Amino acid sequence: MTYFVRDDTLLLRGRFRAASTGINGGITDVTTVLNHTVPHDFCDEPRRYLDLLAARHGLFREYFGLLTAVDMRHLCVLQYDFVTVFITAGVTNPTPPITAPHTINIIAHSREGMCDAALLETIVTVTGAKAQALHDLGYDFPGTTTDAVAVACERDAAPVHTYAGTLTEVGRRVHAAVLYGVPEALARQQGEIRRSGPSFFIYSRYGGEHWLEWEKEGCPYYPCHFPGQRCDYCYCPCYPCTDEELGEWVESSNGGRIWGCASCTLLHIPEVADYVKRNPEATLAELKRLRDRL
Repeated sequence: MTYFVRDDTLLLRGRFRAASTGINGGITDVTTVLNHTVPHDFCDEPRRYLDLLAARHGLFREYFGLLTAVDMRHLCVLQYDFVTVFITAGVTNPTPPITAPHTINIIAHSREGMCDAALLETIVTVTGAKAQALHDLGYDFPGTTTDAVAVACERDAAPVHTYAGTLTEVGRRVHAAVLYGVPEALARQQGEIRRSGPSFFIYSRYGGEHWLEWEKEGCPYYPCHFPGQRCDYCYCPCYPCTDEELGEWVESSNGGRIWGCASCTLLHIPEVADYVKRNPEATLAELKRLRDRL
């Protein structure tokens, strides 16, 4: 899975088995899951609008799409091991007759395979965590009138997850990410926390388990590789690439093995970082060829 924001649209690209409660939702194989910001006075027919948007991106109908009035600079991306959760949130339309366009859209992705029942159960897990997060913030409603959820896993991965409740490996990660991420996304949309672009969080076990927001401004480790390096992709969009020229599998502090790439400098090369910004769907092989020509 690769993801990027282009023209007010978050796009997840890959080969997915996915389920969605959004426009034209259901459960099927898709190559794209997207979340797009619409104007506050949006009044178009949603399915037609999304089909035209997808066609402009060359996607046609192999996609699931969500719409929101929340600006993508307020997007929160949370990575917890093999799970990544994407959240945009606004709560100006909790119940009728309020019709303001803000909504809570949540996309959950698993690098590990899931059976169809687990994909559907993840929607339940996401919804429960969202309701708990809103309750903890003092809201008296579990969501808004237009909330949507999409869940995707790698289509080619063996379906190792049969269930996705909060006691399962995938469910507890999704629940934790949503519970932490919804308040963070709301704080950004409401102006309590100001960021110029999407916020990135990782669940860290270093020094005790906690969520950590990465911000390149004022990073105490710069430069961690070489003078003049670019840090736009400190958390690599190719992770885990499993390319043993760039990294290796290492023992995790909590058991198991994780992909370690601390010594990889590929996306820190300024020319490569600029190329990825212009061509976010570039393959790893393409980026390595560019590096080798420099």
